[in-house]
Amino acid sequence: MIAKKPYLCRPMRISSFFTVIVCCSLGLFFSSCRSEFEKVRTSNDAKLIYEKATAYFEEEEYQKAQSLYELAISGYRGQKEAEDISFKYAYTFFHTGRYILSAYHFKNFSQTFSTSPKRQESDFMVAYSNYQLSPSFRLDQSYTKEAIDAFQLFINTYPESDRVEQANRLIDEMRLKQELKSFDTAKLYYDIRRYQAAVHSFENLLKDFPDTKSAERVRYLIIDAAYLLAINSFIEKKGERLEDVIDRADDFLKKYPESQYVNQVQTISSNSTKNLNQLANVGY
Repeated sequence: MIAKKPYLCRPMRISSFFTVIVCCSLGLFFSSCRSEFEKVRTSNDAKLIYEKATAYFEEEEYQKAQSLYELAISGYRGQKEAEDISFKYAYTFFHTGRYILSAYHFKNFSQTFSTSPKRQESDFMVAYSNYQLSPSFRLDQSYTKEAIDAFQLFINTYPESDRVEQANRLIDEMRLKQELKSFDTAKLYYDIRRYQAAVHSFENLLKDFPDTKSAERVRYLIIDAAYLLAINSFIEKKGERLEDVIDRADDFLKKYPESQYVNQVQTISSNSTKNLNQLANVGY
């Protein structure tokens, strides 16, 4: 039988030794930080909690600041520090991306501290929090509408504010998003051949966004959808609808004589007239 060689312990490499030391040091450091936070959080010392929350806030450690401000609120209720706590508490939600709660707490601040010099900024942040929630134009635009309404209220309330220019710019940005949503919806109706709904939706777009840069294209699509609706209608409605198409085409050609859609609109008008004459010839 071959005798087994005795197991020899290899000396730890110097690099591995230092790695262990560094890891242990980091572990002790972070453990110390957590211990400090927990020590403050469980201290029941309102002043210490408030001061440390503010220190965390200034260091941009918003989650820790938020946790401590939650404890400080009750301890300073009715005192002058309550204003600063509530204001920064609202900001911790904004900085951590919790915009629904951010809007809620800024609105609550404005209602609670209605005479505060920070109210103007708080009212702006209500709108700005909703702006952050505004999604892609393809999605539901409820938060977009809320943000627009809040920014408009801000402008009406603080017309001399240096934030008015920014508020107007953000409103324009979100109005464009709403316009794209309206166009996307109308175009979808057009693409799936629901022409009556398409005409109605495109017309609403022009009413809601009278300054749209897409007016020429939208009016052309209305004419095209109206024509496709007419020729696919029951005979009883076809004549009236073809006359409507011709009227729309005439208005378009007067309004946009140099349009890129002139040839298409002239063709639609000509075909509508031919179809209308055919109806007249057969007694309709």
